[in-house]
Amino acid sequence: MQYKVSYIKNIQFFAGTVNMTTILLIRHGENEYVAKGRLAGRLPGVHLNEKGKKQAQTLAKVLGNAPIKAIYSSPLERCIETAQPLADARKLDILPRDGLLEIDFGSWQDKTLKSLRRRKLWKTVQGNPSRMEFPDGETFVNAQMRVTQEMEMLSKMHGPKEMIACFAHSDIIRLAVAYFIGTPLDLFQRIAVSPASISTIYLGEMGVRVFNVNQSLFFDFPAQKPKKKK
Repeated sequence: MQYKVSYIKNIQFFAGTVNMTTILLIRHGENEYVAKGRLAGRLPGVHLNEKGKKQAQTLAKVLGNAPIKAIYSSPLERCIETAQPLADARKLDILPRDGLLEIDFGSWQDKTLKSLRRRKLWKTVQGNPSRMEFPDGETFVNAQMRVTQEMEMLSKMHGPKEMIACFAHSDIIRLAVAYFIGTPLDLFQRIAVSPASISTIYLGEMGVRVFNVNQSLFFDFPAQKPKKKK
């Protein structure tokens, strides 16, 4: 599709003008926890479903000719599986990084979002996340610090005008984007990051540039059921 080609060309053109490391932040593809509204957290054994596998293949086709120098990923299976087709296409290893790991949701892990919305702490998660610490888990503040420090480290490992891909999770990517565009942590929930979407950030000595957020390569509108005649 032409828009996919134009997207990559625009990234490359902009990267050539800013003299910074190009970081593609890519959310993992769909899995059954996403499909059923359940919080997977750091549970092992959460794999892509069929839709997620197709999303991973599409990402590989779109980014197959991109000048990606390295592929980094959260160690969790759903991220590794999303990165694998691209790694195969570019003949690169997938390098796991704990800094890209999902937030530690503690005892909230494996719970349905429907049940979590009934808890008092849900209002804190949505309205004042800078004060939220998940029971037996991590804070949003620490998670944001972790992922942004990871990105700064990776940008220093790679030269200006180099492109890398980082496969991670929705909240982790949203926290990173919020930090680099100067959005207060308490407003990060306003940022959308869909499965298998790409957000592009440039980091370097000259500062930060956010090129795009939640670039989706998929337009999947479910078929509408015909209305019954009265």
